[in-house]
Amino acid sequence: MKPRVESIALAREGAYGAPSLIATHKVLRNTYLLLAMTLLFSGAVAGAAIALRLPHPGLLLTLVGYFGLLFLTAKTRDSGWGLASVFALTGFMGYTLGPIVGHYLSLPNGAQTVMLAMTGTGAVFLGLSAYAVISRRDFSFMSGFLTVGILVAFLAGLAGAFLQIPALSLTVSAAFVLLMSGLILFETSRIIHGGETNYIMATVSLFVSIYNLFLSLLQLLGIGGGE
Repeated sequence: MKPRVESIALAREGAYGAPSLIATHKVLRNTYLLLAMTLLFSGAVAGAAIALRLPHPGLLLTLVGYFGLLFLTAKTRDSGWGLASVFALTGFMGYTLGPIVGHYLSLPNGAQTVMLAMTGTGAVFLGLSAYAVISRRDFSFMSGFLTVGILVAFLAGLAGAFLQIPALSLTVSAAFVLLMSGLILFETSRIIHGGETNYIMATVSLFVSIYNLFLSLLQLLGIGGGE
């Protein structure tokens, strides 16, 4: 199991202000537009990695690459370089995803497993995002739970990667489905209530949630299908 390293430090706590409705809608619109573009770009990179049969970069390079690009994106988020950084980050994540999806596609019924994981991820994201936007509920109370939960699940994922314990991998995947669902609600609520005013960082948080949700569902469905 590949540990979901991309989630640490993304359940950020922030005080909600009282932004204007126009400003909130602008951040939300820009976030969803950039998110759609990065998902397409990351998917294209993943597809290229599958077609070229590129190997997975490995745990160490994945950690260094992700956190390095995340730091760069955070530092440049208020400039034009922030857009370049976010595409570099999501492209790298697409590259790490490609060999994993390629492995599942090579298995019996692997294509159905991948499609189910994609469909489930899309349904969860759209459903939770719509609920957060329509209800306008404040999910800031989830910050502490998500931060601790993601950290614990991350460490458990690392342990599972080294110890190769199937039951632990299954538990971590199930936990990440719940945690990433919570993170989608939390981050969307932050945007609506003014806790997040930078659409680049909001995009990164939602992208990471979708990425990890997809990986977790893919593993759970693969285990359920005997893969």
